[in-house]
Amino acid sequence: MTELTISLDGTSGKPLYEQIYDHIKNEIQRGGLPFKERLPSTRKLAQYLQVSRSTVDMAYEQLISEGYIEAVPCRGYFVCEVSGLYESPVPVREAKSRPREEQPHYRYDFSPNGVDLKSFPYNAWRKLSKTVLMDDSSELFMLGDPSGEERLKTTIAAHLHRARGVNVRPEQIVIGAGTDYLLMLLQVLLPGRCRIAMENPTYKKAYQVLKNLGNDMCVIDMDGSGMEVEKLKASGAEIAYVMPSHQYPLGTVMPISRRLKLLGWAYEREERYLIEDDYDSEFRYKGKPIPALQGYDRQGKVIYLGTFSKSIAPAIRVSFLVLPERLLAVYQERGRAFSSTVSRVDQMIVAAFLEEGYYERHLNKMRAIYKGRHDLLLEGLRAIKGIEVTGENAGVHLLVHFQNGLTEEEALERAAKAGIRVYGLSAYYVTEKEKETKPTVILGYANIEEHEIREAASLLKHAWENKKTAQP
Repeated sequence: MTELTISLDGTSGKPLYEQIYDHIKNEIQRGGLPFKERLPSTRKLAQYLQVSRSTVDMAYEQLISEGYIEAVPCRGYFVCEVSGLYESPVPVREAKSRPREEQPHYRYDFSPNGVDLKSFPYNAWRKLSKTVLMDDSSELFMLGDPSGEERLKTTIAAHLHRARGVNVRPEQIVIGAGTDYLLMLLQVLLPGRCRIAMENPTYKKAYQVLKNLGNDMCVIDMDGSGMEVEKLKASGAEIAYVMPSHQYPLGTVMPISRRLKLLGWAYEREERYLIEDDYDSEFRYKGKPIPALQGYDRQGKVIYLGTFSKSIAPAIRVSFLVLPERLLAVYQERGRAFSSTVSRVDQMIVAAFLEEGYYERHLNKMRAIYKGRHDLLLEGLRAIKGIEVTGENAGVHLLVHFQNGLTEEEALERAAKAGIRVYGLSAYYVTEKEKETKPTVILGYANIEEHEIREAASLLKHAWENKKTAQP
C-alpha cells in the first residue's frame, strides 16, 4: 500500500478535498501510482493529513466517479488501469514499454462521469449537519428502519411526484448507499436469476453488477427512440433495464410512443418488469422535464431507480428504489433482513436539505452553470468541420460523431496530443455493434470551467478539422 505525501495549503482558497483529488489524479496520470496500487483507507489518510474523513471521502468518490480508482469490497481502494477503461489512444503494450515521462499529459479532461464539486453548497450542508447533530438524540445512532428514515422517504416521495410525475407512497421507497447496493437488494426480491436486457451501448457498471449476481445478461440494439421492442421480445428477457429520460451514453430521450410499447411488453406476462434508471433527469436544457416512465405505469411493472450522486455529490451516497406494490410485499418478507446502508444522520441531513429548499436552489444553480458550459462547448464544437454533435438536450455530456474520415482511435490520439482527454463511445458497447456506427467520442463538461472549454474547443478544432490537417 502506497503512503501518500500530500502538501495541503489551507490558505489557497482551493477546497482541501480538491487538493487531495488533484494530487492523486496527477500521480495516476504521470504513472507515479501504477495500475493495481492500493491506496490508504480514507480513515488513515484523513488521520495522516489531519483533515476530516468526509474530506477524503469526497476526494475518493470523485476519483471513483471519473474512473481513476475503484473500491473493492473488504479490500480497499485501488488504482484503475485508466488507459484500458477509457479506450486510451496509447495501445496497452506500447504504454507498458514507454518510460513514465512519455505518458500523455492532459491539460483538460472531458470526463463524462464528473460532477462540479466546486459549486457544492458547503455552508448549507455544514449548517444542516450541525442542526441534526445538535439534537442529541441517541436514536440517531441506533439502527433505524431497514428501508430508510420515514422523514426522508416522505420528502423524496413528494419531490418525485412533483418533479418527475412518479406515483409513489413513502412506503414504496427503499434507501440505499448507491445504485449498486440497490441492484443487489433488488436481486433478492426477484424470482431467482433472470434474463435481463440492457440497451447497447449502456451503463456498463450496472451491466457488470447484474451479471456478477448471476443473471443471464443480453443487450438490445437501439434506434433513434431507444430500445427496439421487437428485438426485446425476441430476446426472451424477463426484465428490461432502460434509461428513458436520458440514455447513457447516447443521450437519447425516449418518446411516449416507445415508452408505451415497453409497458405493453411488460404487461404481457406477470413476471416481466422494467427497471427505470433516472440517474440525471434534473439537467434538461430544452423544453419541460420529461415525466418518468413510472408515471405512465398502471399495472405495477416499473421499478424506479434514482440517486442524488449526480445532482448533489457522489460522496453523499444516497440512492433509492421505488418498488411496485407486488415487489413491496416481497420486500416486507425478504428485504427487511438487510439493514440500511446509509447512516440515519446522513439521511436526516438529506431530508432537511430537500425540505428547506436547499436542494431546489442548488439544482437551479447547477442547471445555470451546466447550461453555460453546455452552450459554450456546443458553440465551439459546431465550429469544427466534418463532425456532428448529438445529445445536446440534457445531461452533462455531448457526443461528437466524425464524418471526415477520422476513426475513433485517431480522434482520441489527436486530442491527446493536444493535451485533451476525451472518451471513445466504443468502450460502452457490450457487443461489436460499434463497428457498424460512426466513429464517436464523448465529452463531459461538468468538471471543466468555461475558460478551459474555450481553449480546449480551439485545440480540438485544430486537431480534428479534417484528416489531412489532423496528421501529426
